[in-house]
Amino acid sequence: MTTIAITAATRLELSALIEIFRANSSPAMIPWDVFTAQGGSANLIFAVSGIGTANASAVTSLVAHLFSPDLIIATGCAGAYQGSGLEIGDLALATAEIFADEGVMITESWRPLDYLGIPLLERHGTRFFNELPLSERENAKALRLAKDLDITLASGRFLTVATCSGTKARGTELEERFNGLCENMEGAAVALVAARYGIECLEVRGISNRVEDRDISRWDIGRAAAATQRFLECFLRSR
Repeated sequence: MTTIAITAATRLELSALIEIFRANSSPAMIPWDVFTAQGGSANLIFAVSGIGTANASAVTSLVAHLFSPDLIIATGCAGAYQGSGLEIGDLALATAEIFADEGVMITESWRPLDYLGIPLLERHGTRFFNELPLSERENAKALRLAKDLDITLASGRFLTVATCSGTKARGTELEERFNGLCENMEGAAVALVAARYGIECLEVRGISNRVEDRDISRWDIGRAAAATQRFLECFLRSR
C-alpha cells in the first residue's frame, strides 16, 4: 500500500484534511503534531512542522525515517510575486524549490551556493545547490486532476526564504533573480530532505497574499488554506 506524507507549517493548513480523513494523533513521544489515517488505497501521514526551514527539515526527516513514505507533499500558503498573475485564493504547483537565501554577499551583489562550490546535496553524481526539482510524475498527475476539476493550477518555481519579503521592492528583486512564482518559508527544506531519502516530492500551495508593501489587512490565509486542502483531498482520493 502506498504511503503519502503531507506536511505544513501550521495546523490551520492541515486541519480540514485531518478532519475529513478522520486522522488519529500519533504517540506523544513524537515532539510534533503528527496524525495517521487511511485514504482510499493509501496510508496518510499529516505532520505539522512549525514555521521555517529548521522545523520543516526536522519533521520531514522524522516522517521519512518512521513511515518510509512513497510521496511527500508540502503544502500551506504562499505569497505571490507581482508578475505571477496569481490572486488570493489561487493555487500554485512547484516545478522546483529554491533556497533563496543560501549563498554569500560580496561587494558586487549576492551569489548562490555554486559560487562557493559547496552543494546542499550530492546524489547519484548530481550536485544540488540552491535549486531542488520536484516530481515531474506527481506534478503531471496534479495538473491532470486540476484540468478534470476545472481548477486553475499555476506551475512554476517556488522560493523559500527565511525572511519574508515585506516590501514590493524586495519581492521584485527575488522574483527577477530566480524567475519565481511565489515564496514560502518551508518548501525547499522539505524538497531537500525528500531528495536525500530518494522520495518523490510534490508541493501545492494556496495564495494568501501578494508580495507587496506589507499590509496584512489584504491577506486571506483561511481562504488559501481551504482552497489548497479541497484540492489535496481530491488528489489523495484519486490515488
